[in-house]
Amino acid sequence: QVQLVESGGGLVQAGGSLRLSCTASGGTFSNYNMGWFRQAPGKEREFVAAITWSGGATYYANSVKGRFTISRDNSKGTVYLQMNSLKPEDTAVYYCAATRLRLPSTRSDGYDYWGQGTQVSVSS
Repeated sequence: QVQLVESGGGLVQAGGSLRLSCTASGGTFSNYNMGWFRQAPGKEREFVAAITWSGGATYYANSVKGRFTISRDNSKGTVYLQMNSLKPEDTAVYYCAATRLRLPSTRSDGYDYWGQGTQVSVSS
């Protein structure tokens, strides 16, 4: 059983940056591909970014491509989401997730474990 804990959320002005972290425990972190999702009020949870177990491949939603960067440090059991040039429409609760699938999924039902989420709010 893997436990995931996100941190790093907060309130930032449009154009600013935040770095989210997600630390795993209870399992072998390098066995899992990792993803970030977000959910805004009244909307469905949506895919943001994903990274393979080795960090060798990354995937992004079109809405964040070029602004967000996902990375991981297997020695620390942590996956990161660097968010630059933030926009008000990026406001959401951000969740990290872990999957044992051979490749990361862009679907939320492709993930086995989830964190509790961290709030990101971007003011205009």
